[in-house]
Amino acid sequence: MKTMQRITRRAFLAFALLTAGIAQAQLSIEITGAGANRIPVAIADLLGDATASRIITSTVRSDLERSGLFKLIDTTGAALDENAQVNHADWKSRGADALAAGSIGRSPDGRMEARFRLYDTQKAVSLGGAAYITSNEQLRAAGHRIADYIYEKLTGEKGIFSTRIAYVVKSRGQFLLQIADADGQGAATALTSTEPIISPAWSPDGSKLAYVSFEKKKPVIYVHSLASGQRSIVANFKGSNSAPAWSPDGRKLAIVLSKDGNSQLYVVNADGSGLQRLTQSGGIDTEPRYAADGGTIFFTSDRGGSPQIYQVGASGGEARRVTFEGSYNVSPRPSPDGKSLAFISRREGRFQLATMDLASRQVQVLTDSNKDESPSFAPNSRMILIATEVGGRGVLSAVSSDGRIKQRLSVAAGDVREPAWGPFYK
Repeated sequence: MKTMQRITRRAFLAFALLTAGIAQAQLSIEITGAGANRIPVAIADLLGDATASRIITSTVRSDLERSGLFKLIDTTGAALDENAQVNHADWKSRGADALAAGSIGRSPDGRMEARFRLYDTQKAVSLGGAAYITSNEQLRAAGHRIADYIYEKLTGEKGIFSTRIAYVVKSRGQFLLQIADADGQGAATALTSTEPIISPAWSPDGSKLAYVSFEKKKPVIYVHSLASGQRSIVANFKGSNSAPAWSPDGRKLAIVLSKDGNSQLYVVNADGSGLQRLTQSGGIDTEPRYAADGGTIFFTSDRGGSPQIYQVGASGGEARRVTFEGSYNVSPRPSPDGKSLAFISRREGRFQLATMDLASRQVQVLTDSNKDESPSFAPNSRMILIATEVGGRGVLSAVSSDGRIKQRLSVAAGDVREPAWGPFYK
């Protein structure tokens, strides 16, 4: 094997120690669009433990299929492990451009090892492989890691199947801040409240969430450690404390305070110290988000008469306007690769997800819905998660940055809002 990797317990401890345990409401995903040219790939069952193999391979297959970039080739009757002599011509004739094969075995200490190798059947070569130490509780996580490996080898982009998402569910008079795998499974509740919870934001290392809670009967900003469940108040000034956004190095938060009058942008250390004011406008400045390089901050302001997106230096200075098409553009979200900006644009009375190429300033509307809000980029900049409404109920929708691939994520009983896509698995 080229690499030997261990599934660590970091992500799983986060779930085990969340304040409210495992949630019953799981997100379900419906694929509503796919890429035009999908890569045909065959995922053979892992040889060895049948139950473990079924969990891992079904996770890999569903991850790849859900991405909209792959077409799965039937592998019925194939019995291959990572050391098998592959008949590339046979798999090529079945329509597969790539084949993954492997095995799952148990070590003397009770742990399991999932091994696999990926082949290019067109060139009849191995593209590499990996082995993951796992357990019964972590089989789906191993599947996500394998899918990430396959995705990256075949597309050249880093996979996002091992990442997590945060969102808020309103159900039966309660607000639940939940965390789930990127496929909506394994949902756990970080916070339950009878008062609203809004604006969750992941720290760059994925260990914390900043959010706004109204549990004190006013908006207060908290930072919540996922491993320990401990929370600290970052901002509880007079008036409103809202819209936290992490700096790329995780040391600071851009926040919005109304303690001195209109809502304005401030920067504060992650422990709540060192408050500094960034903007001094006569309008309302809100929804800050750091650019990928941390040098500037995008934000929404009505200083020009209508809500538009502006950009200011991370230490302050003169702000410049970014959006000019239309009279209402809000919720700026710069992509992690620094190339584009997602935002919500009102067009003919409809609130829709749009993106701007930051080099050319060209704008593209990606959805045909009516009430989109809260966009959040996947860490590879490939997908954008948004909240929207279907049938009067809040659901999440994931849209590729080119608008071709679409997914819908919903909970059977409850409104789902405030999505935030976490960073790459560490």
